[in-house]
Amino acid sequence: MQSAEQRLETPALRTRSAAPAAPEPPAQWHRVLTLLADISLFIGTRAIWTQAASHRLVVAAAITACYASILVCGVLALVVRRARSLARLDLCVLVTAVTLTLCAWAMNHAGSDEAILTTQAARELVAGHPVYGQPWPWLFGHGVALTPTVTGGYDFTYGYPPLAPLLTAPLLWLGHGGTPATAVSTAALVVGAVALWRTLPTPWRSAATMACLGFGFLPSYGRLGYPAIVALALLVPVVVRWPRIGRGGRLGSGGLARAACLGAACATQQLPWFVAPFLLAGIYAVRRGELGARAAALVAARFAGAAGVVWLLVNTYFVVSEPGTWIRGIALPLTQGAVIHGQGVVGISLYFTDGSDRLDWYSHASMLLAAGLLALFVLFVRRLGPAATVLPWCAFFVATRSQDGYYLMMTPLWLAAAVTTPASEFAAAWQPRPRVLAGRTARIVAAALLLTPALASVAWAAAGTPPLGMRVTSVRRSTPTALSRLEVEVVNRGAAALSPHFTLTTGQGMNAYWTVVRGPATLPAHATARYELRPPAGRFPLPRPGVRIRLRAFTAVPQTLSSADVRLPRSG
Repeated sequence: MQSAEQRLETPALRTRSAAPAAPEPPAQWHRVLTLLADISLFIGTRAIWTQAASHRLVVAAAITACYASILVCGVLALVVRRARSLARLDLCVLVTAVTLTLCAWAMNHAGSDEAILTTQAARELVAGHPVYGQPWPWLFGHGVALTPTVTGGYDFTYGYPPLAPLLTAPLLWLGHGGTPATAVSTAALVVGAVALWRTLPTPWRSAATMACLGFGFLPSYGRLGYPAIVALALLVPVVVRWPRIGRGGRLGSGGLARAACLGAACATQQLPWFVAPFLLAGIYAVRRGELGARAAALVAARFAGAAGVVWLLVNTYFVVSEPGTWIRGIALPLTQGAVIHGQGVVGISLYFTDGSDRLDWYSHASMLLAAGLLALFVLFVRRLGPAATVLPWCAFFVATRSQDGYYLMMTPLWLAAAVTTPASEFAAAWQPRPRVLAGRTARIVAAALLLTPALASVAWAAAGTPPLGMRVTSVRRSTPTALSRLEVEVVNRGAAALSPHFTLTTGQGMNAYWTVVRGPATLPAHATARYELRPPAGRFPLPRPGVRIRLRAFTAVPQTLSSADVRLPRSG
């Protein structure tokens, strides 16, 4: 029997033991991540609100509500006491980001040259006309950017795989211009952001909101109608926890669905072509460490085969109806000969020197660097495995078209890899180790040798000299602040005849080509000639004093650039 003292203590003990545990507070870094995602939504929002307040009051009211949501979420991110409450707040931040993205699209959906080309391709497809190899010059001008080529012309054709036009075709009723294509890319971005948010571990979800919809940069690419945004959305489910694909030797429905997404992404835009080999090599290495060579090869082959089947299904109509123009069209970015442009090492020849007679070597360097990085990835997959979604884009830094958009638009994949593919996933991955790579020093030398051809190609291209010497001999003005004619003395210093195409630039990028009114189409080796040039619109507005004006001359065979600073006498 219990004593009286025991009978008195027992209810109190029972009460204390039955009390619920205190809710687990969220980690401080989770609070900070939610707050950063919330803050990132401010960027660019005022400009959209200002635009909407004048004539789209419903959109302006929605943005105002989003401002309130940002403020409330900012307060709650710092004061909520439970991890579950902060997770719900992450969802609120995502909904706010999606709303702002859609509001921005509602205000600015005309799109860029890529959106207009994609929409036109969809129209031609619906009409039963050929899509590839068809120039549509009437789409350009009036603020729509041109893509100049080293041949002195412009590329007016569609140069991407066909999935984006296929997705755009049902939305042609939305309007003229690039609106249908921008609707597809913006919707794809939203779906991709939600998919990444949903598949990341709960504390990391606001990072997906920030990377995909925050800061305004990816939503702006969506509003411009870039097909690469659609490819990004399709790559998200492929990249999340990708080392687990084929675990145990079976792809399963999830693995096949990922393969289908990879094939569809490759059928949308060319950028996935560069990341696919890294993923396949990584899958093979991880599975070989688990299953052995034969089983790993079967897993990788089945995954690649499933992706290839989806890619072929998307392209089947075009393979049958226009095989020649189709293959040239989807390879166009690699073969079109667009003039050098971008934020990479081509800036040496564009801005820091007067040009180069070896521009083709920038392209060679890009291909050599891509191959070298893939070889390095295979040799050191245990170390480089987590960077599989970042390494491919390094090759674009040395390409002739090294625009930051090529890697900027894929940055959500970097986040997906950082969160879901830790180094531990590659601890047992297979790495080839022939005898020559037995020592640490040998491996360092091998890595250097794999990268040396690309670096040597870059140095060779950058060290080239401009083949044409140019000197402005006279100018004609239509007004005190605009040129109507330019006379240039050109000397061919090289040993090959060249066909120059001229333009005047006042900043980054290329302006439209000037018309050669007088002068030889081809300048023989070591010859001198005078050219009279006319601006494309009949007049060239002069910039403010102090702005650098450069005369540029491109040639196609060989691909060269010659530049010279233009110093004009003051008028009057």
